[in-house]
Amino acid sequence: MKKLNINLSILQPLIALLLMVLAMTILSDNFATRDNLFNVTRQISVNLCISIGMTMVILTGGIDLSVGSILAFTGAIAAGLIKNGIEWQGANLFIGFTLFGVILVAIVAGAILGSFNGWMITKFKVPPFVATLAMLTIARGFTMLYTKGFPITQLGDNFNFLGTGWFLGVPMPVWISLLIIGVSVVFINKTRTGRYIYAIGGNEKAALLSGVNVKRVKMTVYLIAGALAGIGGLLVTARLDSAQPNAGMGYELDSIAAVVIGGTSLSGGKGFIMGTVIGALIIGVLNNGLVLLNVSPFWQQVIKGLVILLAVIIDRMQRKD
Repeated sequence: MKKLNINLSILQPLIALLLMVLAMTILSDNFATRDNLFNVTRQISVNLCISIGMTMVILTGGIDLSVGSILAFTGAIAAGLIKNGIEWQGANLFIGFTLFGVILVAIVAGAILGSFNGWMITKFKVPPFVATLAMLTIARGFTMLYTKGFPITQLGDNFNFLGTGWFLGVPMPVWISLLIIGVSVVFINKTRTGRYIYAIGGNEKAALLSGVNVKRVKMTVYLIAGALAGIGGLLVTARLDSAQPNAGMGYELDSIAAVVIGGTSLSGGKGFIMGTVIGALIIGVLNNGLVLLNVSPFWQQVIKGLVILLAVIIDRMQRKD
């Protein structure tokens, strides 16, 4: 019965995705074209990055509302360093950054902010909702301070290749997201920490009594969520050739939607990375299809909200059974 439930939890969103693709193909002649399908996969790459981190957080029974602001901050840091470097006029010192250096700094910066979330939650027992809501504001404020409210543009072809380049006929953001998916699946399914994540979400007290270092695991998942938001910040900034101070607004909602639609329970302990991938595809296809059908942006928000609500209701009904 457990194996059947696992299969159904993946099968349901997959069937929903296939039906949605079929419907969009029938309703719009432009949907099933090669260029548009690549456009969809490129668009969801950023959401995939942050949604995978969100999956690990939600599996422990937590939530992270700060990923959109962390994305904006890391993107701004990356843009500023690749374009201007670091200069101390008093010391007559200038430090330039290579592409690899900028990528490393963005990921580390995201990981540090994510770790701060985990520290507040584990050390001071701040509820995840409150801790990450505070970080949402803090990281957004840091972004405004760093950019002074203005976009940072003209970042160079090498940097922009991350967001707009192609490799072997596939967009670079897709390759990056595929790599993250592969590593995350192995991590969550084949490592001890991955098993502990499920154990904590299923029953935190039992996991603690079993010898699991709950605080360390929670710190790890929030660190990973922040680091993946940093990668998302790199992709968004490189795709736009611009670090926008208001970048990433609403991204946390799309990532939570992808996780929930993909079958991960908001109560924790149940869910799969591949389910989140399917959920992100559903969100991407829905957004793209509604635009092609010339649906009002206001109605798009209503429809997306109803889809999320339906996914939560289905999850609650399954848990009750």
